[in-house]
Amino acid sequence: MTNIILCGGSGTRLWPISRTLMPKQFVKLFDNKSLFQLTVERNHTLCDKQYIVSNTEQYFLALDQLEEMQLKQNYFLLEPVGRNTAPAIALACLDMEPEEIVLVSPSDHLIKNQEAYTKVVSKAKLLASNNYLVTFGITPKFAETGFGYIEAEDEDVKAFHEKPDSTTAQSYVDAGNYYWNSGMFCFKAGLFLEELQTHSFEIYEAALHAYNNAKNTKQNSTSSYDEMIRIAHQDMLKIPEDSIDYAVMEKSNRVKVVAANINWSDMGSFDALYQELEADEDGNKSLSISNLDIENISNDSHNNLIISDKLVTTIDVDDLIIVDTVDALLISKKGSGQKIKDVVKLLKERNSELPNIHLTAHRPWGSYTVLENTPGYKIKRIEVKPGKRLSLQKHFHRNEHWIVVSGTATVTVGDTVKLVRPNESTYITMGEIHRLENEGKIPVVLIEAQVGEYTGEDDIIRIEDDFQRTD
Repeated sequence: MTNIILCGGSGTRLWPISRTLMPKQFVKLFDNKSLFQLTVERNHTLCDKQYIVSNTEQYFLALDQLEEMQLKQNYFLLEPVGRNTAPAIALACLDMEPEEIVLVSPSDHLIKNQEAYTKVVSKAKLLASNNYLVTFGITPKFAETGFGYIEAEDEDVKAFHEKPDSTTAQSYVDAGNYYWNSGMFCFKAGLFLEELQTHSFEIYEAALHAYNNAKNTKQNSTSSYDEMIRIAHQDMLKIPEDSIDYAVMEKSNRVKVVAANINWSDMGSFDALYQELEADEDGNKSLSISNLDIENISNDSHNNLIISDKLVTTIDVDDLIIVDTVDALLISKKGSGQKIKDVVKLLKERNSELPNIHLTAHRPWGSYTVLENTPGYKIKRIEVKPGKRLSLQKHFHRNEHWIVVSGTATVTVGDTVKLVRPNESTYITMGEIHRLENEGKIPVVLIEAQVGEYTGEDDIIRIEDDFQRTD
């Protein structure tokens, strides 16, 4: 059995800790592990291999976190643009034998009862081997309006229902034969493709065309790209956008449901996160993203969620969500988390970078932290991993001054290659081709000062890149 892990989604309801380039599934929320890592860990022993569907940025985040787990993972499919779950699953299934059973799991869910989970996966696998498309229905704890519901009679699915209002949701819970739609599935790869071809022919045909084009250009080198398929941007855009529920599950007569009482959460809001953390005597719950040991102070304050890497003091406030990051502060009443998406939308309309990236950005070669950003100049702290190098590139609107703090950097400027050691520097004028590389055994840390009329991240012309990035 193959575990298809879907890494799409930006988790806007968990902004500002979740950003487009560091979505919630890669944020370390529990015991210094991310939801992605917990997903891999949960399914690693249940499946023969794991197949990750992601975009380019998530690919490098996933590789880093798999490396931390000391797991070698070579099965990736990269989507240049998201087209929802039906195309993502179809492209992965096209890369498998028709009889291969796949377990489809989102990368951003939390499941705390591993024993129960193992049992329901085994039950789903048996049904899948008998040529059924299996969905997992979560036994509802309360009348949730943020989930779709599955109406069932034993293992037979009677109907899928959209997100209900509160009255309808309560009637579903009272009826006893309705489940939350978990977004997890199990079936044979070939059967899913047959049903997709029958019920959503345009998606199937476009996905097949995109897959065949990608397969024909698949690399045969000995690099980490051996088991990676990269879909072409123009081919991906031609695939109609739709979810697996709409495209297949709601139309097929081969669907079964497995009831899953597995202590599950989709971690789709700060209210959901609050439910998973330990409370103090006043019901307050705290989390440090950097895993710091911080003891916040509450004075007549109750049932608050505080996420911060610094000490937070609350006085006479109840039922608040307080999320403090280096560049943004969110304060909200509990229960109002759905409105965070509106804030993110407003920021995007203002062309703000806040929905997209933290001040510290992770790249396949290391990371950088913006120390100061004002009109005319930007200052960064850059860290390059041993054995990694940035792309060979140039800029049209800025000059750069690099000062090495630790390690030894190999610097290419034009036709000149030289070593730059701690407390030494180099200067790159705008338009000059250059590259930064770490050939040593320890990270290279340097300070970069950019000076120019424009210092945006999109002022990069890549000439050569180890990681096949085009932007």
